[in-house]
Amino acid sequence: MSLLDRYQQAVYDLLFKARTTQREAVRKAGEIVADAVTHGRHVYLHRICHSIEMDLYERGGGPVFYQLYKAEETQLQPGDVLFVSSVSGRTIEVVNLAYDMVQAGVNVIALTSMEYARAVEPVHESGKRLHEFVTLALDNCAPAAEAMMEVEGLEARFAAASGIASDFILWSVTSVAVERMLQEGCRPGILKSFNFPGGGEYNEGLRERYKECGY
Repeated sequence: MSLLDRYQQAVYDLLFKARTTQREAVRKAGEIVADAVTHGRHVYLHRICHSIEMDLYERGGGPVFYQLYKAEETQLQPGDVLFVSSVSGRTIEVVNLAYDMVQAGVNVIALTSMEYARAVEPVHESGKRLHEFVTLALDNCAPAAEAMMEVEGLEARFAAASGIASDFILWSVTSVAVERMLQEGCRPGILKSFNFPGGGEYNEGLRERYKECGY
């Protein structure tokens, strides 16, 4: 089997695992997001893996309610939602931020690898791992040390897992949130592609309608 075929099969297996093992957690996360938005709270995306959050922010087909967390500008309030990510659960900046925000009453949802996190020691002074103190943890199902595949002739394992899985999980969470909001009679604003005819004008009008929500 070629490396291409092996890689694609590994991705299929990864997404299947995420789909089947994280379904309940994804539903809970989507409900937390929907509840926050419908009650006038805000939903922030911290850096997810290597900027995976940008696949949901200001994207055609994506909701207008996602905002980017900016360390020196964003003032989170109790009841807001903050998505964070650390595959190993050892990214100290992320762990410290998540811990402080949980203490402040923010709903913190973490994307992490449970397999990786359980293979390493915690870094927070509390002695707890990231997934042990956040509001909700979503397992991106990446293996310990991230890479998925052993390849003959390569010393290190090949092909990172967490980015692909995290994107899949975040869009899955978003689908639950959007459906929940529609069921509750609250139509979420969904952006159109800026480069498609009429998209820019539509998005400007959408942002005007949602300014009162602070988005």
